[in-house]
Amino acid sequence: MSDEPDNPFKGTPFEAMFQQFSGAAGAGGTPDLNAIFAQVQQLLSGSTDGRPVNWDLAKDIARKTVSAAGDRSITPTDSDRVADAVRLAEHWLDEATTLPEVSTTSAAWSRAEWVENTLPVWQTVVDPVAEHVAGAMGGALPAEAQQLAGPMAGMLRQLGGSIFGAQVGQALGELAGEVVSSSDIGLPLGPTGQAVLLPDNIVKFAEGLELADEDVRLYLALREVAHQRLFAGVPWLRQHLFAAVADYAAGIEVDRGKIERAMADIDPQNPEAMQEALAGGLFEPEDSEQQKAALARLETALALVEGWVDDVVRQATKDRMPAAIQLAETVRRRRAAGGPAEQTFATLVGLQLRPRRLRDAANLWAAVRDARGIDGRDNLWSHPDLLPSTSDLDDPIGFAQHTGELSDLDITNFLDNPTDENPETK
Repeated sequence: MSDEPDNPFKGTPFEAMFQQFSGAAGAGGTPDLNAIFAQVQQLLSGSTDGRPVNWDLAKDIARKTVSAAGDRSITPTDSDRVADAVRLAEHWLDEATTLPEVSTTSAAWSRAEWVENTLPVWQTVVDPVAEHVAGAMGGALPAEAQQLAGPMAGMLRQLGGSIFGAQVGQALGELAGEVVSSSDIGLPLGPTGQAVLLPDNIVKFAEGLELADEDVRLYLALREVAHQRLFAGVPWLRQHLFAAVADYAAGIEVDRGKIERAMADIDPQNPEAMQEALAGGLFEPEDSEQQKAALARLETALALVEGWVDDVVRQATKDRMPAAIQLAETVRRRRAAGGPAEQTFATLVGLQLRPRRLRDAANLWAAVRDARGIDGRDNLWSHPDLLPSTSDLDDPIGFAQHTGELSDLDITNFLDNPTDENPETK
């Protein structure tokens, strides 16, 4: 007769993990569940507070990642330089957009401060994704195994939160070393009305460009302030983007076989080895049609945000900053080719915050501005149904010409009667 303990998870993704814990078997080869629970509990440091991600663990790992890479404290000189750049950026943008100034304060953040101050928004973005992943881990157990496992099923959900927290923390720690502002990835991560730059990351961004520090700082301040004006001036936009992420999360289907293979490599006594084993994107979703459609909607929304910012900053700098052309191209390549945000979310669940059509969106907003002026361009943010669609990005000139035929009265009419047919599609 085999000396191996009966495994209630046999044939499930958790079989390998149970075998890792089965060294705690009691007399007669029967699993000592109390000992197993004790080992699992050691793995579950921190509290999830009922959330699908252990955010205490995520913050701790992110801070340690930042510290290991080096992170100096912000000086008064850093803050003064950022404040000066933001003030000038606001002045320049007054002529480039109808959306009003909202940056009542400015701030220079260290990388650790970026982690601390953006974590609440990351929770809003990541929790819907993690909720579906955690459910998938629990759902991977057949009913009979769930009955045998008893309280361990709840622990497995908490374990999923810790695993996800470890991944999120590592990803955010790496992202903190690259972002140059609070809006660098196209989502409003910082406080409303506060323009934020990360001085050390701006220095890193400028390497090899052979441009004056002042020009680089001002250009990035212009982009940050433009983002701030857009998200403050378009109240529905923040939720529109977060809803696109939630739609993506709703279609997540986890590869159970991948979980099982990863579990086989987890040493419950070695959290560092666990993180390393899971670094390859354990929870990457299957590429379903629903996922593709949700991702396309998210990418289009991000491209429209980034394209509008690109056009506004281009207008603000065209007669003032020759270096802006080179800086704009650097930003476009960095975002469109897959910058830090894409790597972060690809590591988590395959979700890519990459506006691959940034250049198309910038051309579309420029064409609308040529057809209807700055007012006409900015008025399209009055309602989500007025925004260009993915297909409109294929024909920016055609969309601009059609939009140019709309009068301000047409748009006002639509806003007063939102249930009527969208004038954009008539």
